[in-house]
This record gives sequence, C-alpha cells and structure tokens, in this order.
Amino acid sequence: MRRAILALGVSLLLLATGCKSNGSWSGLKEGSADATADGSGVGSGQGSGSGEGSGSGEDCSFGACSWARPCEGSGCPTLTDLRQVVPGPGLPAEIVDQPANNNLDVARFNGRTYLAFRTAPSHFASPEAMLYVMSSEDETNWRFEGSFSYDRDVREPRFLSWNGRLWFYFATLGTSAADFVPGDMYVTEYLGPGSWTEPQTFYGAGFIPWRARVINDVPYLVTYKGGENIYDASGEPLEVHLLTTEDGVNWRPAVEGKPAVRVGGDSETDFALLPDGSLVAVTRNEAGDETGFGSKVCTAPVANLADWSCSPDPKKYDSPLVFAHGGEVYLVGRRNLNETGQYDTGDPSLPLANRSVSNQWTYWNTQKRCSLWRVDGATRSTTFLLDLPSRGDTCFASVVPLDERSYALYNYSSPVEGNDWVWVQGQQRATNLYRMELTFPTAR
Repeated sequence: MRRAILALGVSLLLLATGCKSNGSWSGLKEGSADATADGSGVGSGQGSGSGEGSGSGEDCSFGACSWARPCEGSGCPTLTDLRQVVPGPGLPAEIVDQPANNNLDVARFNGRTYLAFRTAPSHFASPEAMLYVMSSEDETNWRFEGSFSYDRDVREPRFLSWNGRLWFYFATLGTSAADFVPGDMYVTEYLGPGSWTEPQTFYGAGFIPWRARVINDVPYLVTYKGGENIYDASGEPLEVHLLTTEDGVNWRPAVEGKPAVRVGGDSETDFALLPDGSLVAVTRNEAGDETGFGSKVCTAPVANLADWSCSPDPKKYDSPLVFAHGGEVYLVGRRNLNETGQYDTGDPSLPLANRSVSNQWTYWNTQKRCSLWRVDGATRSTTFLLDLPSRGDTCFASVVPLDERSYALYNYSSPVEGNDWVWVQGQQRATNLYRMELTFPTAR
C-alpha cells in the first residue's frame, strides 16, 4: 500500500510541473460571510484554470482577492501589518535561504524574539534541509544565532523559554522526498549569541516533537510516534504523548504512568488549558481509525490531564496551533478549499487503506488556506473565524504576545501575491515566511 500512495504522489508531482490550478477558488472578498462558520462553503465560482484568480478570472494580486472572514463585527479578531520576513531585508548574512522556507517556531527570551525555520529545496524531505535560528529586538533586523543540518531532513523546530533559559528542539527524518521516516528528536540549550550546547537525542527514537510550551509555569511537550504509518496506510496505530520536564532535557509523562494520551490515527496535536485548569486539544487524524479521517477535538479534566475524551471532525487541521485567550480557545490550522471543507471524502464502506488513498489524492489536488477557528470544549466543535493571508503550500504558525490583546503571528505560505496553486503544486515551489499581528477585542 505504501508503494501505491507514493506512486500516486509522484504522479501528482509530475502533473504539478506542467499545469496550474484548476481547482476551486474561494473568490471571497474581505468581510464576506459566504464561507460558513464550519469552514465549508468556498464560493460558487470554479477556478478558471489560470491559477491567477477566482472563477470570474479576476486578478488575485495581493489586495484584489482577499481571504474569507465570516466573523464580522466588534467581537471578532482582526489581522493587520502583514509583511514578509524570509526572504527579506534585515536578515543576517549567514542565512542562505533555499526556495522552500516553511516549518517555523517563535519565542521570546531575554527581551528578544527568536525565530527558527526550515529551509530546503521543497516542502518534501531532503538531505539539503537546514534549520536556521535568528533573533531580533525589533523583529526587523535579525542576528544570526545558529544553523543545524544532518545530511538528512530536519524539521519541526520548537522553542521552550522557561526559568530564564532557552531550549531548542527538532526532529531528523529521512532523505527521500517520497517517504516520511522519523528519526530522532534532538535538544540543545542556548548559551549566548550564536552559541548552543551540543545537540543530543532525547526521549526515544521515532518521535516527532510537535509543540513545546509553558502554562502556569509548567513546561509541556507534545510528541507523537508512528508517523511512518500515516502514509503506509497500514492501519498500525500512532501514539501521542504529553510530557513535562524538570531540566528541559529529560522528559517524562505529564501524568505519571500515562505517557500516551491518544492511540490511533492521531499525530500532530496541540492543546491549551482553560482558566479552571481543564484541557482542550486538537489532533490531526490523517492516518485514520475507527472514527474516520480528519481531526479530533479533545478535552480532559483538571484532575487527570491524560484522560482525553475526543470527538471526530471530518476536517483536517494540519499543523495545529492551539492557544487560549480571554477564557476562549483558538486554533490556527490548514483549511481545505473543497465544497465542504472536509478531508474525509472517501466512501466509508471501503477499507481504511483505500479511503486513505482517496483522501490523499483529493487533498493534495485542492487549494489551501491557513485559518483561525474558535474551539468550544463543551461541544468539542470549532467555529471558523477568518483566513490568514495564505495560499498554495501554507500553514505552520506560531505566536508570541505583543500586549494584552495582540500577538505577533508568524506563518509560511506560497507567495501571497502569486498563483493560487493546489497544495501539491505549492509544495514543490517557493514559500516565504510572513509576520502579521492578530488582535482580539478583549484582553487576555
């Protein structure tokens, strides 16, 4: 089955080299409510085949075709001050970016903003991939802090700023663009400008670090293992682990004796804690299980943060970023621009492996956005609020607070002034890093 999926992916890539988008385009103007609160309803127009605009053939240079914003009024968050960071002015001379600049993380430490990102020939695994770290006092002029490469793919950079110290985590993978092969997780500690401890492996082989964060002065790390099973379509389960640490290097289960909070199709997972200490999480369920494919919205009581109860969602929120603001939980993740917004579009009567192939084919050949949702832990559901400026290959977001209402939000995307490629076309073309400001009407 792995060979079938990989052959499918190669075929799509060959198609992508010679054609532009012929999928659906939202064609939505800023403030339009034509995209519904569940993220479905992408507009009535079909792509013209030019990849340049909506069904009407309009020019989609930046500002002419805006992004969906079904949330309207004074109670809705807003996005302002979009600017491109990588490639861009103010970068250190040591940073030599390749065409694809993507997976990123951002953190504040000792009065500076630290930005880490992956650069590579394309979205796909490559021995030429490299992680760069840079820092800035003003998020405009950057200082070089280091680079990490291993003659194999590197990705999933994650910072942990805690107790006056800064740690950096990342994963190594394989060398083939046609395979997803998790290797090891690495950790290194920042010593000073351009200086780090020697990276060392930690926790266990085959894990991917997804999100490191500090909540109520407690450090957490969400990891998953079994990522190779996602594209094998083997039905073998994945595990999501919720961890904590006393020293930033040695991690243990956040709840003693219960490392795995999810076993099944879930992989990328992020969470937030509500004011009462209970947990709300969103998982990506691309591998599929008895609940289907897509995502899950999960909750856990404050008395046992490892006791997750989940509800399936047929939409797939790739690269989930989950955070709390003003007593609410928000999600940034990838949005699928088909008629329903769903990832799970296969015939439910077919075997899991067949549905996996069908879902992958459809998803790869559909346009994408990076978007913001509100997450309701009581109903385990999401409400679509707005699209970030994004298109093509996009969505791996991170935020740092600016004040009580606003955040600096970093994300990657195919050029926002460029073609609205379907996802697989965007994955083998240039992508940039962007910064914008996300502001809520109420304080944190």
